[in-house]
Amino acid sequence: MSTKTTRRNFLKVTAAAIGMPTIIPASVLGRDGAVAPSNRIVMGGIGIGPRGRKVLDCFLKQPEVQFVAIADVQEERREIVRRLVNREYGNEDCYKCRDMFEILQWDDIDVVQITTGDRWHALGTILAAQAGKDIYCEKPCSMTVKESQELADAVNRYGRVFQAGTQRRNVENFQYAAHLAHSGKLGKIHTVHAGILKLVPDLAWLPGQPEPDPEICDWDRWLGPAPWRPYNKDYVRGRWRGHYDFHGGAGLPEWGSHTIDLCQWAAYADDTMPIEYEYVGDNIIGRYQNGVKLVMRLSGFKGEGDWKVPGTCPVRFEGDEGWVESADHGTVVTSSKSLDQEQPANSLYGTDPIKHVRDFLDCVKTREKPAANADVTRRGHIACHVAAIGWQLGRKVQFDPVTETFIGDEEANRMCSRSRRDPWYA
Repeated sequence: MSTKTTRRNFLKVTAAAIGMPTIIPASVLGRDGAVAPSNRIVMGGIGIGPRGRKVLDCFLKQPEVQFVAIADVQEERREIVRRLVNREYGNEDCYKCRDMFEILQWDDIDVVQITTGDRWHALGTILAAQAGKDIYCEKPCSMTVKESQELADAVNRYGRVFQAGTQRRNVENFQYAAHLAHSGKLGKIHTVHAGILKLVPDLAWLPGQPEPDPEICDWDRWLGPAPWRPYNKDYVRGRWRGHYDFHGGAGLPEWGSHTIDLCQWAAYADDTMPIEYEYVGDNIIGRYQNGVKLVMRLSGFKGEGDWKVPGTCPVRFEGDEGWVESADHGTVVTSSKSLDQEQPANSLYGTDPIKHVRDFLDCVKTREKPAANADVTRRGHIACHVAAIGWQLGRKVQFDPVTETFIGDEEANRMCSRSRRDPWYA
């Protein structure tokens, strides 16, 4: 297909060739509760695995979305998505291919969902923005400080709407916890706590195995911008985590992209990041310019007595007059019952992206910035990467949030970027 190919042109030519009648169904005109084509958001997907299918299911539930094509380097995964979409629509229209450029060149696709592994998130977003698409991208959205910068710069340069898959900003219990921090009911916020996973050293390569047929799994394209290494089936089945070439930040952004993001939000720090990072056991202590502390920790989240806040991705916001904790099961625990009066009666489980997807689609229409936009993502992700670099170096580090560089530490600055394998450089 040429870069001017569209599905509409294809259908027009086909209709003329076989003499299809010009009867226009009510759905085309937006009658009978249907959304007219002029108001639809046409969507394609890039790299949709198990998590991606949960996100896709949320998109398919939205009446104005029409999902038309899936690109994935693994045949098994693209066929699963094709069948899922066709079952939803009751037809056989979903197109599948292994090359994402094939769907990026369709000028009538408005939005792409990028849910590849981490190594492709930033570059995929940049390429989609250049192609004029709005983007919903899973987290972590970058592998390095530089990729965080490049992603946000590209989204802004091309005027695209971008939503990172840090969906907890649109989940009620976390919204309520942030509301308490912002309302002044906790007093002046002095410490915010983010639950993280234990940081891990780089794992050794898995044993090399014969590469499959590229139509089954295109290993070269799966690697993309990452350094070459021999194929092993376990990588493509999810065991890429812990390998620094595929999983940036020593694993810190895996949860930190959520919880540090929430702490940035609660501390009114979306336009900055901590300036200092030090290491106490398994905890990382960050400090903002205004003196607020960001504690990245593995454990120690508790409500009253020995009762723990249930769920993954816990956060705690502390002020000089009270505190609040919450996590993925939806429960909010506070230091005083008076703070519970406006607590939401029901909340999504923290991993549910349904309202996050809705926020994104609304912004696609209005061209406003969604909750987890590129600028918010840039700074929250950079905080993750900077904390991980200090941990890898084994020393306290200082960082300038204006220049987005380490202060007086050239070794750390060299770790802010990595080269991309030819031809995948921006």
